[in-house]
Parts: sequence; structure tokens; C-alpha cells
Amino acid sequence: MPSITTDDGVRLHCEDTGSGTPIVFVHEFAGDGRSWEPQVRHFARRYRCVTYNARGYPPSDVPEDFERYSQERVREDLRCVIEALGLQLPHVVGLSMGAFATLHFGMRYCAQGAPARARSLTLAGCGTGAHPAAYATFQADARALADGIARHGMEHFAATYGHGPARLQLRAKDPRGFAEYARQLAGHSATGSANTMRGYQARRPCLYELTQEMARIDVPVLVMAGDEDEPCLEPSLLIKRTVAKAGLALLPRSGHAINLEEPALFNRLLEDFLHQVESGRWPARDAASRPSIWGPAGKP
Repeated sequence: MPSITTDDGVRLHCEDTGSGTPIVFVHEFAGDGRSWEPQVRHFARRYRCVTYNARGYPPSDVPEDFERYSQERVREDLRCVIEALGLQLPHVVGLSMGAFATLHFGMRYCAQGAPARARSLTLAGCGTGAHPAAYATFQADARALADGIARHGMEHFAATYGHGPARLQLRAKDPRGFAEYARQLAGHSATGSANTMRGYQARRPCLYELTQEMARIDVPVLVMAGDEDEPCLEPSLLIKRTVAKAGLALLPRSGHAINLEEPALFNRLLEDFLHQVESGRWPARDAASRPSIWGPAGKP
């Protein structure tokens, strides 16, 4: 399988399947490139599908210094994948941690006044820890989780964090799929996961302080979330209200890993979005219908 080398010298493992308009899938913290298998199997029939493992996720390189993991660096790793593979205006689809990377890529490389480097952005399960009421606690929890991974290893982490409140929906709906997810999570690098948690998750900026940057995104955006993924509900609304070309889809009775939990519905929503974008039928929201970023009631 191909690999690319980032501009700071880290090798990232990639998989490239199918042909046509490219889609780049960016995985979550508890997953890796394999997490997108239900999407690659579906979309590779008509699209060129690219998945890759983030730094810290073997067979990608695992830098030992957590300072080499950050929101900016993960954003630039996505850019490096797109450039190294020669992808022209790909659709970019991210889940959770990967959705944060995709959103920051959009703020930097798909803003008004400059040529866009992506055709569209899909942000699924985006926003855990982003709300101002939860932000400081999330940072502290992420540092504690990093310490726990280093101390107890990935099997313990998968058996605890991996069974969190927004994962139980997958376990109930698809026990075999949940077992596969948990097994893959337990096999991740403890060093890479701890460094990702400490260097990236614990230091990413609060989305509620980035609304001006988000408002400048000038490509179509699809926001998706499970309606039982509580930490992502308010941030998903924030993105919808802030980005003029954003649409929001909530998947009923669903948790965090919605691409695995409801693959048919996820694929259908994503495919419809891509078709609308490619036919030029995903315009900006009418300015007369746009509320404040905090909704009709104003700031809390």
C-alpha cells in the first residue's frame, strides 16, 4: 500500500481504492483507516477513496515527542496527503478527531477570497469537549487519559474509554462490529495514542472562539451527528449556524461512531450530499434565515 511523507518527515500509511472524483476519509481517535471500510466498499464503486492512518497510528510513524502532535500539525498532515497523492479538489470526510482536522483544513484552505483546496467538507461527530462549559474539563480529562494509556496500556483503555456512553449504541446494534472496533482500538500504539491525546486532543482550540474563521468557509459542508452523542449536539448546531453553506443531519437513536453504527444511512446521506454538491445544488443559506451563532435566545 502507498505511503506519503509529511513536510516534517513523518511517514503516513495510505490506502487508495477506486477511481473518479476523490474522497479523503479522516479517522477518529478511537479508530484508524480501517474504520472507513463500510464507506470505502460503497463509494469506491464511483469515487477514488483515500484513507490514511494519522501519525501515531501504525503502520504510520509514531513520533516519540508529543510536541509533534497538534491541531495544526494534523491539519497539515491532511494537506500533505492531498498534495502527495495529487488529489484535485477532493471531498473530505472526517469523523470526530478527523472532523476537527477537516474543519480546521476548511478554515485554512477553503476560506473566502482564495482558491479552495477541497470540493466539500463533511464533519461527522464533531465537537466533543468544544462547548465552553465543557472545554476546560475536556482538556484536563484528555491529559489524564494520556497518563492512563501510558500507565495501563491500550487493552485497558479499550475496555474503559472504548465503552463510553456514546459507544453503547454501536454495541447494542452491531455486537460483531463493536467487537471488531474494540479489538482494533486495543491494538493501537500506546505511545501514539497517549501522544495524540496529550498533544492534539488536550490542546485543540475551543470552536466557540473560532466562529469568525468558520464563517469564512466557502465550500459546501455537511454536519452529521448521532442524536445520543450529547457532547456533539451543541457544537454541531454552532457549525450549522456559523457556516453559510452548512447543512445538518441528525441520525436518530445513534451515538458517536455513526459511520459504523448506521452505515447505510450514513452512506445515503453522504452520497446525496456529494451529488448535490457536484450538480451545483448546495447553495449558501439565505441570509434572511440565519440566526446568531447562539440561536434565537442569544448567548447563554
